[in-house]
Amino acid sequence: MSETPSESLNAAPGAASTASTTPELPLTPNLAALEAHLAPYAAHASQSRGRRHAEAPPSARTEFQRDRDRIVHSTAFRRLEYKTQVFVNHEGDLFRTRLTHSLEVAQIARSVARNLRVNEDLVEAISLAHDLGHTPFGHAGQDALNECMREHGGFEHNLQSLAVVDDLEEHYGAFNGLNLCFETREGILKHCSRENARQLGALGERFLEGRQPSIEAQIANVADEIAYNNHDVDDGLRSGLLTVAQLAEVELWQSHYEAARRDYPHIEGRRLIHETVRRIINTLIVDLIDTTTRNLIEHAPVSLDAVRAAPPLVAHSEAVAAQAAALKRFLFKNLYRHYRVMRMANKARRVVIGLFDAFSDDPRLLPPAYQSPDAAIQPRRIAHYIAGMTDRYALKEYQRMFVIADN
Repeated sequence: MSETPSESLNAAPGAASTASTTPELPLTPNLAALEAHLAPYAAHASQSRGRRHAEAPPSARTEFQRDRDRIVHSTAFRRLEYKTQVFVNHEGDLFRTRLTHSLEVAQIARSVARNLRVNEDLVEAISLAHDLGHTPFGHAGQDALNECMREHGGFEHNLQSLAVVDDLEEHYGAFNGLNLCFETREGILKHCSRENARQLGALGERFLEGRQPSIEAQIANVADEIAYNNHDVDDGLRSGLLTVAQLAEVELWQSHYEAARRDYPHIEGRRLIHETVRRIINTLIVDLIDTTTRNLIEHAPVSLDAVRAAPPLVAHSEAVAAQAAALKRFLFKNLYRHYRVMRMANKARRVVIGLFDAFSDDPRLLPPAYQSPDAAIQPRRIAHYIAGMTDRYALKEYQRMFVIADN
């Protein structure tokens, strides 16, 4: 019997054919097998509530993997590299940015999701996209833009993230935005006012009815808090705005700091800080997995719909939650309200309000894509433009608008 084409291509010269014993590889992966390990309460990509615009299904990845890939390749995601967490971009190269924060959230969330047998791809997509709508200059920029938009519907960064993935990204010929799955968009919308929820249709129903998002969205939400609390401690110490002596009053820090010193009496400085922070993160993750597992056993959700009808299931134990809350209060008092951070926040507020007022007074100063003949929607166009800026671009734009160069 003659060789088939595939046999002749695969066989070495002079080698005997192994076609009878070597199974052929499938041309495409078995997508169902990629989710066969998931618990019944997990979000399954094959059962997604779909996209705003119909598309042919992907052939070599799940729907949620496609969402993640689109987020990573988006312009808004790249901009996160130059958007503030606490310290403005020019203040140092080693401080966290929105991009590194999003990567840390995704890493924590995936670890939790894997242990709970829920969808890692969806958790990763939500984690990577949750800050896409953040303004430059962190919360100071957000608060300033919300103040500017008070008479025009306000500004919520979660809604802005949704606007980015639904409309503002320009990558595809068939639609605006990234056309993500319902479950990914649901997870991005962490908070929402009731007024705005009423305008979002099915996506806003849970805020009006008191229902929960998916387990995956709940995981991303808590992973966000774990990441920023701990990297803000690390950045605060690196900047000199916090000291180890100050942190001694925080039980969650001090217990792990003392344990690290006992286990490694020879280390000090940055190594001791890193060892302490990683232990805190591990404690928070393990406690989150253990407590959530107990909640899942107690409520026994048999489907994603049952998760939505249950109380929040992803949580820390009472003791660890209290310790984490104490750390958060410490950071608010000693870092976020530190006079040097407040000075930069005040500058950021001036930049955002100055730009908004100038563009409102004369929309012709805006790039053409953000100019509108409809005065009613022009403020929102301005908000989109400012929210999309990086820290350094906002500072340069402010300088271009208001500083006359001295040649």
